[in-house]
Amino acid sequence: MSDLLTAQLEAHIRTAEEATGLLDDVRAVGGVLIDAFERGGTLYTFGNGGSAADAQHFTGELIGHYRRDRRPLPAVTLTTDATVSTCIANDYSFEDVFSRQVEALARPGDVVAAFTTSGRSANIVRGLTAARANGATTLLFAGGDGGASLALADHVLLAPSSETPRIQELHTFLLHALSEMLDAWAAGEDLP
Repeated sequence: MSDLLTAQLEAHIRTAEEATGLLDDVRAVGGVLIDAFERGGTLYTFGNGGSAADAQHFTGELIGHYRRDRRPLPAVTLTTDATVSTCIANDYSFEDVFSRQVEALARPGDVVAAFTTSGRSANIVRGLTAARANGATTLLFAGGDGGASLALADHVLLAPSSETPRIQELHTFLLHALSEMLDAWAAGEDLP
């Protein structure tokens, strides 16, 4: 068992080391989000399974706070309303769960962020497509090659792995790094 655990830790460390090349992209995405918030925009997040949890985690850090006492930032996770999600899945299809909500809510000046390990899920692709059609800025947290979602993203944070656990571990780091930036900005501090 300990060999399996060691292998998992070593894989995590390798992925984290390979992710140092993403730091400039994280800074750029932080700037995009700050600009959106300064202009009155809202961040909409979504994902499936563990990626839905990452989307909710990011929203929680922004509405609550990360480490500083500051104003809440406008963020909404589209997976948190079970009534709406199941209504859309029942009346239309599961593939439309995010696109219907994005179509109803997202506007120019908003940012729509999809969390996904593969970028291939139809509901993720349709959600990003609706965001683009509505004029929102699109952000993709993904892994591997980003799948079909890659072409729909204005900004991409692509984990250097195709393994779901490594991708989700890195997504947690990325959302925490962005939370640190946004928290500092909203508190009036110099950005990290």
